[in-house]
Amino acid sequence: MELGGLHHVTAVTANAPLNLDFYTNLLGLRLVKKTVNQDDVSAYHLFYGDEVGNPGTELTFFDWDRIGPNRPGTGGIVQTGLRVTDEAALDWWMRRLDAAGIAHGGIEQIAGYPTVRFADPEGQQLALVAGGENPGFTPWRQSPVPAEHQIRGLNHVLLAVDRLGPTARTLTDVLGFRHVGNDPSPDNSSLAIAIFESGPGGPGTQVRVEERPNMPPTELGSGGVHHVAFRAPNDSEHRAWRDRVRAAGLGITDVIDRYYFKSLYFREPGRILFEIATDGPGFATDEDVAHLGERLALPPFLEPHRAAIEAGLRPLRSPVTTPGA
Repeated sequence: MELGGLHHVTAVTANAPLNLDFYTNLLGLRLVKKTVNQDDVSAYHLFYGDEVGNPGTELTFFDWDRIGPNRPGTGGIVQTGLRVTDEAALDWWMRRLDAAGIAHGGIEQIAGYPTVRFADPEGQQLALVAGGENPGFTPWRQSPVPAEHQIRGLNHVLLAVDRLGPTARTLTDVLGFRHVGNDPSPDNSSLAIAIFESGPGGPGTQVRVEERPNMPPTELGSGGVHHVAFRAPNDSEHRAWRDRVRAAGLGITDVIDRYYFKSLYFREPGRILFEIATDGPGFATDEDVAHLGERLALPPFLEPHRAAIEAGLRPLRSPVTTPGA
């Protein structure tokens, strides 16, 4: 039994229309599901990914319009890596970011991969990584980004913790990750980033952890990351992970049916929220693939409340502002 890599990363926005514009029109991801936070139906939950929202390609956002800006620190996910094919794709993306007025750091070698770091309009730290193809990726045919340069999915997450040891032991002893090496921090060469991989290894499976004992605790806000989810292939292994995490003495939820996948949640010792999610049934469960994300999708248990839910949401439209490249 092993985790198949990263399933999705969920972050926070305070401006859903701006968020939709950036991730679809600039980054070229598809809005594959426009739904609500099942624990707070007054807020959108937006899912972006490839054409069908394959697991491992998904960035998702809670729309909490009254939240303040994120204050990064320990106990938080401080960077989300996105995979593209090669350095030629990174060159293309740098021209696109320049045309949109998005600052970036140029190509850097980080953890052995050519990487371009930048931020979204609310300050979420992102990185484009030349990590090769992803066999689980389906190009979005209507993307403003040419198919050869489209984002192939998630590459890694970077965690900041007070102490490396407890988080590392949870990743390796409980979740089955492998410690594959260390890399100097690109911002402080005296610090090291520990690199862990799950499942098949390589891009799409990496958790990178930086020990930063002198940083203050993170305060989650817009531009911050709420949690990272890892892939379980089926329901039986998903339940087995629940039992394994619980046996390790970590408080974990029971299985929660999110309709598009099933979820388990727990906090690792560094205070970061981890989720284990099933690969299926997927986002085409209640919508035709050709029309994903076009209307508010609600799971069956919320459908009787559609009128009240829609009345409490702001209209969500995104202007087309795609720059030339």
